[in-house]
Amino acid sequence: MSPLADLPPMDVPGRADRLRAALAAAEVPALLVTSLTNIRYLTGFTGTAALVLVTADDLLFVTDGRYGEQSAAQLAGAGVEARIEVSAREQRSIVQGAVAAAGLERLGLEADAVTWAAQRTYDREWFADVELVPTVGLVTGLRRTKDEGEVARIAAASGIADAALAEVRPLLAEQPTEAEFGLRLDTAMRRLGADDVSFETIVAAGPNGARPHHRPTRRTIVDGDLVVVDFGALLDGYHSDMTRTVMVGEPSPTQARMLAVVCEAQAACVAAVAAGVACAAVDGACRAVLDAAGWGEAFLHGTGHGVGLDIHEAPNVGATSVGELAVGDVVTVEPGVYLPEHGGVRIEDTVVVTADGSRPVTLAPKLTAL
Repeated sequence: MSPLADLPPMDVPGRADRLRAALAAAEVPALLVTSLTNIRYLTGFTGTAALVLVTADDLLFVTDGRYGEQSAAQLAGAGVEARIEVSAREQRSIVQGAVAAAGLERLGLEADAVTWAAQRTYDREWFADVELVPTVGLVTGLRRTKDEGEVARIAAASGIADAALAEVRPLLAEQPTEAEFGLRLDTAMRRLGADDVSFETIVAAGPNGARPHHRPTRRTIVDGDLVVVDFGALLDGYHSDMTRTVMVGEPSPTQARMLAVVCEAQAACVAAVAAGVACAAVDGACRAVLDAAGWGEAFLHGTGHGVGLDIHEAPNVGATSVGELAVGDVVTVEPGVYLPEHGGVRIEDTVVVTADGSRPVTLAPKLTAL
């Protein structure tokens, strides 16, 4: 059975109206959406070429001939009403005509998705008589709050990752290389229903574990290694993200303390996650435990980040973060300690912010040994 079979639907049809409300609040009458991730969010389209013009009373979707049938099927399947235009050569004139027909004097562009060269082209060639307005976060701000269907997809992707790790973890006793173990984990996720992996799986053993974003190598995993495994599954466009650290053999006293302290810090941080709590305060909950253990300087990155259609999205959870968590945020909580002479330990969960705290969607055991 497909892992999507029993999941609730997402409210894709309502997203354009929510964007229109955000546009009105920003005093921007229309937005040309060029980020493919944002286009997927608004329409359900998964192809690699499209533009979407959102005005007060119209949604224009423009793509090329490769995606004519696909776009019509996907937008209809998502329940999105849009005017679909398919052309490889006339996209500029189609969008220009829609802008003129709407009487637009100002048009928003996605500042985070438009290159300087593209902006110059839009300004000089596409919309010479229209004021172009750089906008930030109009669609990504909507994406931050996940609906029931989105949370269900992240949870289902996380369940695939949980099951894959449980299946392949015993292989560490066979002393594979980092790369071999990573491949087995990736294969298991695909076989269990993932569309893809969320990112290049991190398998970092022994001293390599002290590098937070180490890439798997041909190094053999041996007794005495802490093995940091950071990975995720992709399902219906939505990512999961989890890190577990496995002790192969007996830990040294320092390694045992690293595992215990990071586990304590991670639990304190998860306990701090709740609607209305400052993102920086969540980060501080982790750092307080690590500072007390004397390892504050060995925590080399922020505590977490949002997860959704992108593996890293709003909100950021770090020492310099601004803003507060809100109901519907989906964030990671991932403190770590990295000591080159002993290895690394990171424990990461993905949690959903609820009205009364948080709910984890990554459920694999946190402390395991072989």
